[in-house]
Amino acid sequence: MGSKKGSTKQFYPEEIKLEVIRMKLSGDYTNAEIMAIHGIKNRTQIKTWMKWHREGEEFRLAQPGGRQYSYNAELSEVEELKRKVLYYEIKEELMGKYRELERGWNRPSS
Repeated sequence: MGSKKGSTKQFYPEEIKLEVIRMKLSGDYTNAEIMAIHGIKNRTQIKTWMKWHREGEEFRLAQPGGRQYSYNAELSEVEELKRKVLYYEIKEELMGKYRELERGWNRPSS
């Protein structure tokens, strides 16, 4: 799934996210005030950052927008190579089955 045609995604640096959390926790600012100060378009964004803070998932604040990945879930080089080997094994198996089917299609009918 992609974003809607013509839509733009807003990126907020980690420093802004942390400042928003600090402002919210201080109790001195409303969501509307925080949104105006930092140019945040949707209050749901603030709620999401606060939820991550409450649940101890501050590492997510440093991640770029879009799909969120697990913390330190980067694959090691060995794991990446294992995935590639598996991909090519499956691809070769499927191509073999396709060639077998294709031979059956090209046989002259009796």
